[in-house]
Order: sequence, then C-alpha cells, then structure tokens
Amino acid sequence: MLDHAITARSDIADKRLLRSFSYIDGKWRAAESGATFAVRNPANLETIGDVASLSGAEARSAVDAAQRAFGGWAQSLPQDRSAVLRRWHDLILAHREDLARIMVLEQGKPLSEARGEIDYAASFVEFYAEEAKRPDIEGVTSHLPDAEVELWLEPVGVVALITPWNFPSAMLTRKAAAALAAGCTIVAHPSGETPYSALALAELAERAGLPAGVLNVVTGDPATIVEPWTQDTRVRALSFTGSTGIGKLLYRQSADTVKRLVLELGGHAPVIVFADADLDAAVAETVKAKFATSGQDCLGANRIYVERAVYDAFCERFAEATRALSVGEGMADPDIGPLMNEAAVAKQAEHVADALSCGARLACGGAAHPAGPLFYQPTVLTDVPDTARIMREETFGPVAAITPFDTEEEVIRRANDTEYGLVAYLHSIDPRRIYRLSRALQFGMVAVNRTKVTGAPIPFGGTKQSGLGREGAATGMREFMEIKYVCRDWA
Repeated sequence: MLDHAITARSDIADKRLLRSFSYIDGKWRAAESGATFAVRNPANLETIGDVASLSGAEARSAVDAAQRAFGGWAQSLPQDRSAVLRRWHDLILAHREDLARIMVLEQGKPLSEARGEIDYAASFVEFYAEEAKRPDIEGVTSHLPDAEVELWLEPVGVVALITPWNFPSAMLTRKAAAALAAGCTIVAHPSGETPYSALALAELAERAGLPAGVLNVVTGDPATIVEPWTQDTRVRALSFTGSTGIGKLLYRQSADTVKRLVLELGGHAPVIVFADADLDAAVAETVKAKFATSGQDCLGANRIYVERAVYDAFCERFAEATRALSVGEGMADPDIGPLMNEAAVAKQAEHVADALSCGARLACGGAAHPAGPLFYQPTVLTDVPDTARIMREETFGPVAAITPFDTEEEVIRRANDTEYGLVAYLHSIDPRRIYRLSRALQFGMVAVNRTKVTGAPIPFGGTKQSGLGREGAATGMREFMEIKYVCRDWA
C-alpha cells in the first residue's frame, strides 16, 4: 500500500518507489498499531506523506528475519552476491532522476546535489559488487612444524545500520553494500526526517533479487527502534553516521553485548590557506567546502585560517563569492537550500550572535532568509576569535568563520585544538610544507588544494571523537567480517 499524499507527485515517474511502510522479511509492513509520523518538505514545511512508525517488538521482528536469512546469504557464492549488488547498482542509476527528486522533497538539497548523491550512492554498490568476489582465505607461513595455517574472513552476522538525514541515500549504500558483500544481513533505521530515500532503495534492492530478510528497513522513533537492537546479542555489529553525542550513547548501549562498532561522527574541519597558495583557487574550493549541502555536512569547513599576508584579500573575495550564491527551494536547483529543521536555523543565529559579541565582524549575511522559515542567508564572519562558539562547535549550516594566523606552528596548534578529527583542508604550493602539515594535522583525512576527496575506493573516517572504524574501500567490507584462524595437521 502506498501513501496517497506523496504518490500524488506528478514529477516522480515510478510511483512504486514511494513507499510509506517498513520493509521486513521481504514484505511492506504498516505498524500493527497503525501509528505513523509525518514527513515534511523543509522548503515549505508542507507534509509530503506519513510513514509507518513501528514498535520495539516489530523492530525485533526485523532482527528475527535477518537472523533467519543470515545462513543462506552468508553461504551463498560470492559471485552470486556480486550479481545482486550489480543489479541493484544498475537499477539505482536507471531511477536516478526519481531518487534525486524524492531526496529533494524530504531533504531539501539542490537538485543537482541530489543527482550527484545518487551517483555517489550507486558507486558504493558498484565497488562492493566487485569487492564481494575477492578471495576470503589467506595463507600464512606456519610457525609450527607439520602444520598448515590459514586465515578465513567470515561475515560477522546481523548488522544494524543507522543513517542520517543529510545524505540519506549515500550513507545507506556505503554501509549496506559493504555489509552485503561481506555476507551479512541487515536491519536498517533511516532518519525519520528522510525515510523515503531509504525505502525507495529497499524497493530497488527487492527488484534486484535480494532475498527476503537480507535487508530490512524499519521506520519509526529512533529510540524505540534502535535500543532493542543495541541490546540484542544477535546483532553483532552496528554502524552509525550522525552526531558525536548520539554516537557516544550508542557506544554505551552496545557495551553489554560487545558489538563491533563503526561510528562516523561529527567534524569541525579547519581550512588552512597559506600566502603562497593560488588565492582564487583557495577561495573557490573553500566556498565548496563550506556551503555544499547548505553547510549541513560533517566534512563542511568550520574554521577558516588564512595567513595574515593574504588575509584581507581572501576575506574580500570569499565574501564576494558568498554574496553571489543563490538561495531557494531544491527543485529550482539553487546553490543553497533550506536547513533541515528549526533547531538548525536557531543554531546559525546563536553562533552569529555569539561571534559578534566576541568581537568578530559581519562581512555578509547574518540573518534569516526570506525564502522560508528554514532558510538562512549565506554568512561570512571575519576576525573570529578562538573563544567564539563557532570555533569550537560544529555549525552545520551556511555560516563561515574566518580568522588570521601568522606562523605555521601556530596554525597547526589551533587547527588541532578540537575533540574532532575528521578532515582538514590545506592550501599551499610548498611541497615541504604540504608534507609537514599532512603529517602534523590530527585528522583522518587531509585534502590538499582541493575539496572533493571522498569516493568508494578510499577509507572514510576520522580520529579522536570523530568516530571509529572506516567506511569505503576494502577496509569498509572488513569492518563487517571476522578473522578465523585455522591451524591444521594432516597427520
């Protein structure tokens, strides 16, 4: 059964992608209680549909289904798992436009960014379709006489995936494709603000031939759904993308069952621009790093450090580029769309007011945008002191904070002075300096003279309180596998 509100959309060609029920054991399920929750369009606050809100018992039934399906899926031939993933990839790309428009409706991001995310989401499925076929037995030189030693890689079991609202398609496929390639089965909980993207992907996975129970998508209140999974010993691993605070909560809740955890948490990315950098390129790349996804990105630039010799010129050009950014609802494909909720808008206003009270200067923006209640003007603050909240807290919105620095040692110290360690951006043409800073910056990823660094073949993740483990690359699949050591004597 489909939700009539969202299926009335004339710009979605394949209405079967518009699912409003959870997907468990190969069936679309409403809540037994009949409970639902509303999903709204952040651009205009209109309800686009109502989605099933399942109970804790129903969440546990998804684990039952995944556990039943695990044996068959884990023992299936790697090339058969690969073939299913390949079909899923092809279907995602075939429905790229519909998936992008569904995302814009519930998440608000500009249409071109949504299309790019669908391509990004599909790339993980394609990558792990190939990775699934890699050998899973490794020979080791024996340390014992007359003994043969092997290391086997085996799927860990049922895994729980909890995905965020800012990248509702890519974060699901990055986790799910790796787990499926490894031979695991899945219970997934998408954000209640963007469930339609995940449910559409489940519909396409079913069409691709994924067996019943292998992928289950459960919608509803996150505490009601996820807490039973953290307490269930059959759920052997949990992967979460979201805030550091929620990541710590899941860490604690999973302790009693000693789960394997993959946590992709908050970021507070520094951008460091040295005087020898190509200034125009540094400005253009920093605008990308700050304002992509309307600033709602864990990789988003939060603290922009510019060497004093080029500081005024950088600030002037950056503010000019920021003023030129267009703002509007996502289907019109602007540069900046709405923020996700009222709390996000309030945070921008609080960070701006606090920075100004600390002595920062407002170069542009600094107020709500007339496009709607959840829009905020692209904003540039200059001369921001390190004591300002925006220099210590993740902003997650279109407010940029710029500050000068004088020495390399100083900026390394200031950039590293954070509990986060996801990504750092560096602009310089001095190869020795690039090497020194790439070593000295305490972040899981360093981008040099560019913004885009992520992709399916690379291990994505951070240090310190930005998370545990890595997603993407062969490493991402191994996060969902155990090493079994076999020592054999043929006597």
